[in-house]
Amino acid sequence: MARVYLETSFFSACVTTRADVESLFWKRESLGWMKTQSRRHELFISAEVIAELSRPSYRQSREALAFATGPGFLELTDEVLGLAQLLIDEKAMPGPLEGDAVHVAAATFYRMDYLMTWNVKHLANPNKRLHLTTVCLRVGLAPPAIITPINLWETDNE
Repeated sequence: MARVYLETSFFSACVTTRADVESLFWKRESLGWMKTQSRRHELFISAEVIAELSRPSYRQSREALAFATGPGFLELTDEVLGLAQLLIDEKAMPGPLEGDAVHVAAATFYRMDYLMTWNVKHLANPNKRLHLTTVCLRVGLAPPAIITPINLWETDNE
């Protein structure tokens, strides 16, 4: 069973009310993944996911938080936050010390196999992968594969 960190954008996609083509696609794929694939993996989140989904400006907070109640919980220790700050300092992730940097640090520190996201600008960006990997390896950690739900789809034949 793979260990999968579910980043905030995954939950946002599950409950979006946007009607543009991209949002509808992300919602369909995310809900389909939750329904058919989630049981094949160990799922995790951190307090950063809860904090982002709990922001007063987030309209679908209650619905998104309901999806986030099943996964295991990763503590944001001083070591995790230190790694997040290193990723920012080394420009592998954007600052400030929240969001993307904290998600990657938590998933890396706790040795997740995958970090699942729809955030392709900063997280699932192949142009940033080598830099991120280099910074993490310098401190003896390997970052997880950063993927979208469509990249982690198994069938019973596999």
